Formats: sequence, C-alpha cells, structure tokens
Amino acid sequence: MGYTKTIAEELRSDKEFLRAIALNIEQLGNERRIKKFNEVVGFCEQVIQIVQNYPANKEVVFLECSCGKSYLSFAINYILSKRFQINTFFYGVDFNQTLIEKCDQIRDTLGYENMKFVGSRIIDAQPEKPVDVVLALHACDIATDEAIAKGIKLKAKHIVVVPCCEGQVRGRLKRGHPLVDITDFGLLRYRFADILTEALRAQFLTGAGYHVKLTEVASPKFTPKNLMIIARKKKGDAKCNMNTYKKLNEIFHANFILENYFTEFELN
Repeated sequence: MGYTKTIAEELRSDKEFLRAIALNIEQLGNERRIKKFNEVVGFCEQVIQIVQNYPANKEVVFLECSCGKSYLSFAINYILSKRFQINTFFYGVDFNQTLIEKCDQIRDTLGYENMKFVGSRIIDAQPEKPVDVVLALHACDIATDEAIAKGIKLKAKHIVVVPCCEGQVRGRLKRGHPLVDITDFGLLRYRFADILTEALRAQFLTGAGYHVKLTEVASPKFTPKNLMIIARKKKGDAKCNMNTYKKLNEIFHANFILENYFTEFELN
C-alpha cells in the first residue's frame, strides 16, 4: 500500500488528533490512556485486514456499540481515510446521552461528516444504512452480548468484539455441572467463567452462521482483557444450527443471555 508507518506511529505522530479525541498519551501518569491507545491500535489492525477484502466501490458501514467516547471509531475513521480510497460511514450508539453529545462535539471539531452518534440501547438502535461491521471494545458485561445479538439481527458481514467483564455466568458455576471440583475454588471459578462465557459467545455466533476466530487485541502486558472475537458471516443463506451451543449451555446450566434476544424460531 506504500505505507511504512505502523498504525501506532501514524496515530502518535498526529498529536492534534489525539488531543481532539482525548487520547493524548504524551503526558506523564497517563497509564490508562496508554492502555486504551494500545487496545485501539490492535483493534485498528484487525479492522484493516477486514476492509481490505471489501470491493473498492463499496461504502463500508460500521456500527460501534456502547461506544462511550468513541476512541475506536474516530481512530478507525482517521486511519482508513489516510490509507484507503474507500467510502465509510460510522454509527456510534451508547445509552449515555452525555457521552453521545461529547462525541458529536468531537466529530464537529474534526469535520468528520461520515459519523452519526445515537443515544439508545444497543439492541434498540435502528441504523438507516445496512451495517457491514459491528464493533465493540470493552462493552461492559451483557452489553457485549447485545452487540453480538444486534450484529446477527442486522446480518452484519463482520462482528468484532473485545469483551470486558463477564459476570452473567459466574454465579451459576457453583454446583450441578461436571467441573464442579474445579469451580469449588473462587478464583478458578472466576477465571473459568470468563473462558466459558467467551466459548458460549463463539459457539452462538458459529451456530448463527458465522466463521469465528479468537485472537488477542493487544499484548497481555497492556491489558488483561485482551481477548477478541472476530466473526465473519458465511456466504449464502446458511441455516442456524445451535446444537453445539445448546449442549455447552446445558452442561453448565448457563441460561446464557444471548438467547434472550431471539425467538425460538430465530434459533432453529
């Protein structure tokens, strides 16, 4: 592509942009911003691999769920506008109206006319354009599941999420499953709940007709919550097959939240 700078170098070199999105990492004591910066860089790298395979004349539409201050969408927009001759449009959705207003201000400051921010629950958001890529970076607890459910319902070509805390399954692992001798211990139950939650999400996406890959968004030294789920919709009109997901869900009596966003008809 003719670019020698890494994404991290490209973002670091534009201090005015980083200040505009409140991700200035040059000041001392900004460990939290440095952590977020590295997460955003890792996420951008994965998104670039995805959009490189899209037709050159297509407008690629993104939906960032639980966007918060929308560091991610602003950074992806910045990188794609510099490196690719493609049209993009970004939706950001968050229930916090104050953060949505802040995103509007940043968008206007940067002059990014291809962005729209909406105050709403993720599952209730109604984008006007067909969405190609659904994103979520550390959408807390079940907000990640809302993002996955929304992506499936929108028939998004790609769903890319980096989950945050996973509390929904943890309390159900104390008894009545085959690995209770492991989950008797609080710390092991906590860690196993994280693994089981991501496995349930991955199997649900697989059952819904997606190819699923798990990777790391950044090095564990930057963030312990670094697991990324990348789902790509299979070609054609593949039928749902939730058998593997249901078996895993039943073994651990997880009553997993993702099912609640769909009717029984949709899961058959």
